[in-house]
Amino acid sequence: MLKQTKVAALKALKVAGAFSLMRDSRWRQDRLLIFCYHGISLDDEHHWRPALYMAPTQLETRLSLLKAGGYNVLLLGEALQRLQAGSLPQRSVAITFDDGTYDFYRRAYPLLRRYGFPVTVYQTTYYSDHQLPVFNLMCSYLLWKQRGKMLSGGSAIGLDDQLDLRAEAGRQQIVRKLIAMAEERGLSGQEKNEIARDLASVVGVDYDDLASRRLLHVMKPEEVKELAVEGVDFQLHTHRHRTPRDRSLFQREIRENRDRLTQLTGKVASHFCFPSGVYDRQFLPWLSEEGVQSATTCDVGMVTSKDEPLLLPRFIDTTRRSDVEFESWLTGVGDLLAVRRAATQRYIPPPD
Repeated sequence: MLKQTKVAALKALKVAGAFSLMRDSRWRQDRLLIFCYHGISLDDEHHWRPALYMAPTQLETRLSLLKAGGYNVLLLGEALQRLQAGSLPQRSVAITFDDGTYDFYRRAYPLLRRYGFPVTVYQTTYYSDHQLPVFNLMCSYLLWKQRGKMLSGGSAIGLDDQLDLRAEAGRQQIVRKLIAMAEERGLSGQEKNEIARDLASVVGVDYDDLASRRLLHVMKPEEVKELAVEGVDFQLHTHRHRTPRDRSLFQREIRENRDRLTQLTGKVASHFCFPSGVYDRQFLPWLSEEGVQSATTCDVGMVTSKDEPLLLPRFIDTTRRSDVEFESWLTGVGDLLAVRRAATQRYIPPPD
């Protein structure tokens, strides 16, 4: 009901002319909207995790709204420089994708290229060099594929024999047990992949089919190279998709990530995105020491020249966002009406 009321109110504001008024205001020109996307579905991932994945058709609708509205889509680095210089063009936005998954290469980039929009990808590099599905995501997806069921056989992989897949809470409890088991045993990425394969066998899902279609995979090094040549801007997202609270380990993540990206793209990355949106102010001096110019979060908001450059907000676009909500943020109305801005800090365990 609350969602319907909000959408109705936004539609009324649009009809009344508030969207157009804000879109062309000086207030809006002094602000940059940074979009955040994660995955664009190869199959049914947007039904499994609508907060992370979006159908290609929905992304294309978003891009068509950008084009029709005359929005200036800039690369992140250029946009931030112009924001500080006070030279942003009207209706400025930047598009970012987190993680650099294969579905970006297969689904998102062809659409962005068709519309002529530049894009920044925050690329994690561990799973790029190790072409395996991301362990915790694959386990969650496998269990979701058999949602609503009670299955036996879990004891074969160290779980309770009865697997209750009827509710999301039960499925996530199983995933947490698998992650804890892998951490306790100090398993490598390949060894965790074998657990995921065994889980697929237990629940009756064709693992080889999913792997062959590269669901939940990160782009290969050669794919990163190819897109870098075409102008995609690759930036820092840590090597192992984690932010250790130990300074040396944290900076190691940045350096390994940057070194690998430099090898692949020929450019030195200087912009950063906090994996899973998890940040702490103790990270900021560590980032500065590594020459990082900006860092984005999952907190919601438009960026002004007065914002802390290492804690920049974004607009996280998801399957659940209606077109009118999307438009409200494009124009600035959404920012004015936003109540809850801080994202929930939920840490997703990384690979080894």
